[in-house]
Amino acid sequence: MAEPSAVTGTPATTVDRKATYRTIARRVMPLLVVCYVVSYIDRTNIGIAQQGLKRDLAFGPAVYGLGVTLFFVGFILFEIPSNALLARIGARKTLARIMASWGVVTMVTLFVHNEITFYVARFLLGVAEAGFFPGALYLLSLWFPSSRRTRMTAVFFIGIPVSGVFGSIVSGWIMHSLGGVAGLADWQWLFLIEGIPPVLLAVLVLFFVTDGPEQAKWLTAEQKAAVRADLEADRRGKGSPEGKQHGGLLLALRDPKVWVLGLCACGAYTLANAVSYWTPRIIADAGVGNVLNLGLFSALPPLLGIVVMLLVGRHSDRTLERRWHAATSWIVAAFAMLAISVSGGNVVVIILLLAVMAAAHYSGLTVFYSIPSIYLTDRAAATGIALVTSMGSFAAAASPSLLGFIQSSTGSLSLGLQISAGIILLAVVVLLAGVRPGDLRERHR
Repeated sequence: MAEPSAVTGTPATTVDRKATYRTIARRVMPLLVVCYVVSYIDRTNIGIAQQGLKRDLAFGPAVYGLGVTLFFVGFILFEIPSNALLARIGARKTLARIMASWGVVTMVTLFVHNEITFYVARFLLGVAEAGFFPGALYLLSLWFPSSRRTRMTAVFFIGIPVSGVFGSIVSGWIMHSLGGVAGLADWQWLFLIEGIPPVLLAVLVLFFVTDGPEQAKWLTAEQKAAVRADLEADRRGKGSPEGKQHGGLLLALRDPKVWVLGLCACGAYTLANAVSYWTPRIIADAGVGNVLNLGLFSALPPLLGIVVMLLVGRHSDRTLERRWHAATSWIVAAFAMLAISVSGGNVVVIILLLAVMAAAHYSGLTVFYSIPSIYLTDRAAATGIALVTSMGSFAAAASPSLLGFIQSSTGSLSLGLQISAGIILLAVVVLLAGVRPGDLRERHR
């Protein structure tokens, strides 16, 4: 049913908001999701490439783990500078700059020839990708009011498991088919080919993305006015932007809710790394040596994850329950991780357990990221969410080196997976004890 456009100073018009936002979603979301898919592929493709890096450059688990860690070091250090540029030059140019940069860094990773150059390449990739996620969320805020933004964020998050499916298959095929062609190793072809799409996408973003409805030639004047009115009403409901910014950092640092969510994020990101970076290694350790099969098997867990994530997210929205949806997902993931550590190397069992772990991870992550905007006060929310993400990123930076060191020392990932499962279960305890049900009151709209 059409809703009236509440635009002060203009004639009363009737704009079908549902159709308007559906049009915006069709124009904005597909390209944004594809960019996120490519981002995750280029971030995690060393999971497949490590087989070739081990063969040609003798990179062991400790070197691999430190390389993953250094990506997050660069990512954390340059997140704030990248966001400063976002405010200055806008979301469209910022996203295009970031994608072109990470594409170039991915391509030049083919020149890695020792541990030092590998570490530098991973650090620079983190620097290049810094700011993409908040930049994408900021772009969504320019198009969708908060009442519609959550479902668009969920659509955006689909890019994570899709990258796991598509990236694993494509990476496995490249490694299997192109090794030795033109004198390049399989992993060199992997980085070269997978560095090209973000550069091309950067050009598409510059030409097809706009920073809000005012610049959209494909919206009518009435539709632009309706969206502008919705966004303005959103801002008025939350207070002035200046009021939110002044003292936001101090408010967030003093708010115990931020620290509760930050500790929860440490568990969420520890789980994320296990799924994104260690799945190929776990499968390879189970006896799958062929890189094509490794890619195909690595694609199965996120394939299940897409289905389960959508079902859990829909149920959470329908019941407006967040705590137990996230907590139960993490508990399932932790026990799947523990089961993998004692599975004895049976490939079929490990694939099934990895699928359960991935499905639980994607489900828990989606629900967890719906909590901060509900749980935190308006003035603390903007900076608080950034701090929560940063705390999780520190865990993401530390856990790969820990797992790599443990595997190098013990010859197995079992102990590392058990420690990771313990961290995830601690996050569950913090979530259930620290976040009270009364703090998450929502109403169906």
